[in-house]
Amino acid sequence: MRLLIVGKLEGPLGTAGRMATQRGAKVGHIGTTEGALTALRNGQGADLVMVEVTLDIAQFITALRAERITVPIVACGIGADSATAVRAIKAGAKEYVPLPPDAELIAAILQAVSEEDQTFIARDPSIKPVMVMADRIAPSDASVLITGESGTGKEVMARYLHSKSRRATAPFVSVNCAAIPENLLESELFGHEKGAFTGAVARRIGKFEEAQGGTLLLDEISEMDMRLQAKLLRAIQEREIDRVGGTQPVKIDIRVLATSNRDLEEEVKARRFREDLYFRLNVVNLTLPPLRQRVVDIEPLAAYFADKYAKANGLSKRPLSDAARTALQTHHWRGNVRELENTMHRAVLLAQGEEIGVEAIMLSGASFAPKTSAPTENAAGILVGRTVATVERDLIIKTVDHCLGNRTHAATILGISIRTLRNKLKQYSDEGFAVPPGIGEEHAMG
Repeated sequence: MRLLIVGKLEGPLGTAGRMATQRGAKVGHIGTTEGALTALRNGQGADLVMVEVTLDIAQFITALRAERITVPIVACGIGADSATAVRAIKAGAKEYVPLPPDAELIAAILQAVSEEDQTFIARDPSIKPVMVMADRIAPSDASVLITGESGTGKEVMARYLHSKSRRATAPFVSVNCAAIPENLLESELFGHEKGAFTGAVARRIGKFEEAQGGTLLLDEISEMDMRLQAKLLRAIQEREIDRVGGTQPVKIDIRVLATSNRDLEEEVKARRFREDLYFRLNVVNLTLPPLRQRVVDIEPLAAYFADKYAKANGLSKRPLSDAARTALQTHHWRGNVRELENTMHRAVLLAQGEEIGVEAIMLSGASFAPKTSAPTENAAGILVGRTVATVERDLIIKTVDHCLGNRTHAATILGISIRTLRNKLKQYSDEGFAVPPGIGEEHAMG
């Protein structure tokens, strides 16, 4: 766990740092948000950033997003003033910690971030062979290709491998190849020198250098452009990279993991993916089964997510009712674990009483219109008279809304690529239709 403290280290904030160190965290300190941004830009990675609330947290988070640096922010300040806490949360902070710090609270925050990274629930017999193989190869430096349908937990598996490796105390760095525009991905991976291109206002260390000594995850690598695949292959083979605009190669020591929800052998045959890169990455292949084949895991996963979102929303933990468990276990789960997570997030917010009842379990593909005695039209009758374009628009917008704004999950349910979905949503927004706001896809399960 790497904790970066931003603010004046003396006094209560310094005490929080010492408490975190005693709990096993590696703690760094920078006095200003500008300095913290420079450090993160230059490859000083962090799993959690604790920022003094008197600093401009909103501007700091905006700057991080502009640099595509994803890290959870915790605000902290003297006392427990609710207005201050609300401002910090609205600015984008994940939590507000009052100072002087409570040792158990600091420990709980560190544990929550750590567990979120590494928890992989696997009790069903269908996934046991995968876990046996994962435990066997985790200590090695072999490249691993993790495959499976979208939402099956590929990134969580990658973090699990890292946590069990000899590099566990070094950085784990993830880059989503599908979420970053092609013209920016090269700089994101390999970094760039100041002035290398328009907008390169300062040197930026790429993900390869940020992961030095640790593990680099290339998420959804099948989305990478063929030209960039050639540069990636050279980096893996030669164990050195060239920054964009740089003149000297930079040596690297990392383990590379990759994920894909596509059949890469078919992508190779279609000449959309380099065969030599495929073999370089596919030293070991771990294929995660879809959730519909992991029926035993549905209930413990649901309970885990219910507890997680109850805590995140300041609600009491509640068990699932028998009817709710049955509904979850008999659903098709096209969106896999990610769909289950979203379902339980909604259920926690909607549930009333001492249990999470079946009425709070809103499943995709089901109708939730109130029952009436009046006859209803069949599906074909409802669609008659409407254009294909309007039906498609309503389906896409309602699916994104159902997924609480998660574009990746919605694209999976709709059976289209994430890029197609984004283009459609931009078109609808430009045409004046209300489009649900997106949520951070970088934190979604792989």
